Amino acid sequence: MDLTIIEAVLFDMDGTLVDSDAAVERAWRTWAAEYGVDPAAVLAVAHGAPAERTVGLARPDLTGPAAAEAAARQLELQYDDLSDVVPTPGAHELLAALRLPWAVVTSADARLAKARLGAAGITAPLLVTVEDVRAGKPDPEGYLRAAELLGVAPERCLVVEDAEVGVAAGRAAGAQVAALKGVDGDLAIPDLGTLARLLTPRS
Repeated sequence: MDLTIIEAVLFDMDGTLVDSDAAVERAWRTWAAEYGVDPAAVLAVAHGAPAERTVGLARPDLTGPAAAEAAARQLELQYDDLSDVVPTPGAHELLAALRLPWAVVTSADARLAKARLGAAGITAPLLVTVEDVRAGKPDPEGYLRAAELLGVAPERCLVVEDAEVGVAAGRAAGAQVAALKGVDGDLAIPDLGTLARLLTPRS
């Protein structure tokens, strides 16, 4: 990976900038109980993906309005569950040091994204949510949209992710991908503080 060509950084939100894993899993466990599916199977595919995609995988029998209602219910369970939502290790260090344009590209809707970023004390200069795209991750549309709005070619963007569907989206957009949590990206990083130190010479 060549970090010297990077002109913008595109962050995933949940699990990347914001530690919301516990809240995400609580919501999906409650949802799974309500909709009669195995919570372990749901959690295996839920992280980093839009609610609609996970609902479709967990309950393929639900279509149209029923599927939309199921996805809306899952988001509803998350809106006010912010008690243990915090910034991930190194998030504030990285954002304070970063001198490149940056954006957040998330599978959450705008209400949830703003609530979680606010709980973590992060204000995104540009926020692209699932409501801004026709197809969510692993489709690259969100990352392509963010790159376009920042005026930077996708191949000169660094996508920062913690989930396989997000890495797939970043790669499909043509960006380089830094990955957390042992996920297979172009650059493996243990935390965002490490990325801050790698990018600081470019800042």
